[in-house]
Amino acid sequence: MISHLVFAFSLAASALACADHTNRQRGHLSKRFPTQKREEVSSTNPSYITSDWAYDASYNWGAIQPEYANCQTGTQQSPIALSLTAGLSSYHHPTFENYDRNVSGNWTNWGYGPAFTLDHPPDDYKGLPSVKWDNVTAYLKGWHIHAPADHSVGGDRSKAEMHLVHVDTKGHEVAVLAIRLDPGTATMPFFAQLPEMVPFVTGPGRSPDQPQRRRKRSELSEVLTGLISSQPARAAAKGNEKPKVVEDVQMDMALVLDGVYRFNEFWTYKGSLTSPPCMEGIRWFVARTIAFTSVDQMRAILGACTYSARAEQEVWLHEINSA
Repeated sequence: MISHLVFAFSLAASALACADHTNRQRGHLSKRFPTQKREEVSSTNPSYITSDWAYDASYNWGAIQPEYANCQTGTQQSPIALSLTAGLSSYHHPTFENYDRNVSGNWTNWGYGPAFTLDHPPDDYKGLPSVKWDNVTAYLKGWHIHAPADHSVGGDRSKAEMHLVHVDTKGHEVAVLAIRLDPGTATMPFFAQLPEMVPFVTGPGRSPDQPQRRRKRSELSEVLTGLISSQPARAAAKGNEKPKVVEDVQMDMALVLDGVYRFNEFWTYKGSLTSPPCMEGIRWFVARTIAFTSVDQMRAILGACTYSARAEQEVWLHEINSA
């Protein structure tokens, strides 16, 4: 039975891996200029990756395969619950460079929500906007949105959360800046500059309205059916269709920092990526200030999202706000 379960998990592939921001412009990057017209690309979207896990079953990730063991046994897993009663950080203050200019990149949907990947030469990240804290410099590789928010504060969870993923000079993730998003009354300038949202799509070979079959199956087929039917429904797309990628999107990243006062108040802790294999060694910065969108902007964001919040993890060796 156990061997069947392991085999079944390895076959089930209708969920998507967390955005890895590998869909930078390819091949003709050096020929592109800011004034060039946006191009919709119908080829494969590298950030849209089939996987064998789902957010609505994050409690079980560590049992899916050995590479995911850290999701179960790690000591600094993310996300965690935060609170104002414990105070904010007085250490590891982030400072920003090269954010005050337009950047170009690819606009898409990572399968669970909006995503943007910055253009850069192959394996060269030093020209990207960067964040510095202590003696560490990390470079903005891309951003994506989770809905609802990963982190709760005082028991309250925002409608969505934006993750700015930063890497070292070798492209390894080392920091995530998290900004909670909620609807307000005014238009948020950062989201006003974006193209139309790219919708999420159905998992491979499965339509959102596919009925669950109830006829008798073998033990393995029953396991597979249970896994597949538990995956989050995707918005009206068919079969193996993948989200489109819009290239040459220009974006002013300073607008999103200004919306949260450039992280002048924040929580920070040692954590992990919030999807398998749940790699640790990530420095998290969570802005105290919530970024408020208009009602229409929030509806557009949520309309392009499906459930992507990992269950909050118990605080262990996270060293929240510690020196």
